[in-house]
Amino acid sequence: MDINDRTKEKLAKSIKALMVNKPLDKITVKEIVDNGELTRQTFYRYFQDKYHLVNWYFDKLAQQSIKQMGVSLTLEEGLTRKFTFVRNEKAFFTAAFKSSDCNSIYDYDLKLITNFYTDLIIKKTGKPVADDDLFLLDMYCQGSMDMTYKWVLDGMVMDPNDFAKLLIDALPEKLKPYLLLL
Repeated sequence: MDINDRTKEKLAKSIKALMVNKPLDKITVKEIVDNGELTRQTFYRYFQDKYHLVNWYFDKLAQQSIKQMGVSLTLEEGLTRKFTFVRNEKAFFTAAFKSSDCNSIYDYDLKLITNFYTDLIIKKTGKPVADDDLFLLDMYCQGSMDMTYKWVLDGMVMDPNDFAKLLIDALPEKLKPYLLLL
């Protein structure tokens, strides 16, 4: 890990510690850098704002789960890995999902999964996604994000694998051939 990654990790560790006791929307960059024993200049060298930091940390999760679906993981394995990671970082993700900022993790994850599934369909079919399939995909991604939000804020009681299976069961039939055979 190079110095840039170590610095980003230190900032992530700092904000994670702060999020245990304080809502993300109430945390300041000054608190993040003071807690991490870094400078504001260092923070802004890597991140536009605290939400960008949270989304960067979430993207690390995506590299290990979502972006591996169809490469080395099935859809179920990728989703289970994602939700296990989220549950293991419960305080962080609970605070992150409570944020209502326009750069929220909710919006970031929604865009990430929608783009991932869209690209996968294009890759499998070799053509743009049909309008009716886009509608189904948008509806499914929005619904799965709403359920993820609810799962997180309700305390992540359901087992990550069981939650992943339910999300897969909710896939529209028309999209299953594109998304299940990863």
